[in-house]
Amino acid sequence: MKPHIPLRQMVRDLRDHPSVRGKLDIAQSIGTLGLTANSTGQPGDDCAVLPTKDGYDLFACEGFINAFVEADPWFAGWCGVMVNISDILSMGGRPRCVTNAIWAPNAEQAQPVLAGMKAAAQAYGVPIVGGHTNLRTEALQLSVSILGHARAVISSFTARPGEVLIAAVDLRGSYREPFDNWNAALTTPPTALRAALSILPEIAEAGLATGGKDISQGGIVGTALMLAEASGVGIDIQLEALPRPEGVELGRWLRSFPSFGFLLTAAAKDADAICDAFHCHGVSASICGDVTDGSAVHLTSREGSTPFWDYARTPYLNLSPQEARHA
Repeated sequence: MKPHIPLRQMVRDLRDHPSVRGKLDIAQSIGTLGLTANSTGQPGDDCAVLPTKDGYDLFACEGFINAFVEADPWFAGWCGVMVNISDILSMGGRPRCVTNAIWAPNAEQAQPVLAGMKAAAQAYGVPIVGGHTNLRTEALQLSVSILGHARAVISSFTARPGEVLIAAVDLRGSYREPFDNWNAALTTPPTALRAALSILPEIAEAGLATGGKDISQGGIVGTALMLAEASGVGIDIQLEALPRPEGVELGRWLRSFPSFGFLLTAAAKDADAICDAFHCHGVSASICGDVTDGSAVHLTSREGSTPFWDYARTPYLNLSPQEARHA
């Protein structure tokens, strides 16, 4: 049995972990590009939001850490499709198609990455419609983009004090070692993967969720921080209430990147309906905290409550909160 890590030490470790601190790089790009939450597409959401006559087009892109692509190229290709789909779903959208950009020293080394993408596209029923290929570079690199559409949007900018925080994660999996990627997709039948694509759009169209994000690099704590900063609120996470796989150390789980995981905010009266929508597909979901006034994310356990990050003192994405135009 691993020794218990005190809450304050765990918080310090999480604040310093590369998967959490890596998101700070976004602020550098945002500053150089001169973007704010008021820019076209509303940067800070999981996808660019582009109004159309019948709803919203959603556009997103993911780039992958070179070490990950080199260590597990087939799974990196699979993730290129999977994590982009999660971005579309997190905003209440339905994915339409993906494109890719791949760099490799030769066709042989590119093959497993492309094979992983193909397998995921077939499993999820989301077609690959083109991309960019360069087979004359020194290392494997991958970037994947996606287009989706939503009738109603779940935004990072619309959580409000007094609401509850809900975590929904598919726990039926295991880690894809050595990285903190919790993989529940490869063991799920394609029919179930496709059926789960409807959960978030139906929640959005029913008006049940007030805000949300997909749990991405940075894990639950990093995602909660991005959500809090975008909405200009505080968040208190009740650690014992989080869905968590049996036997997984809490600190690792809080920074993990699940294949299907989301944080949503909602009025307390709508929480059961949201959780039931996930439970019907075998996905664990529960109220795990509260949206509060303030500018900090707190982690609370039986040991007490400890501030994880105060974005007013140390900005994270450094995007000014605003009323979302599509709310």
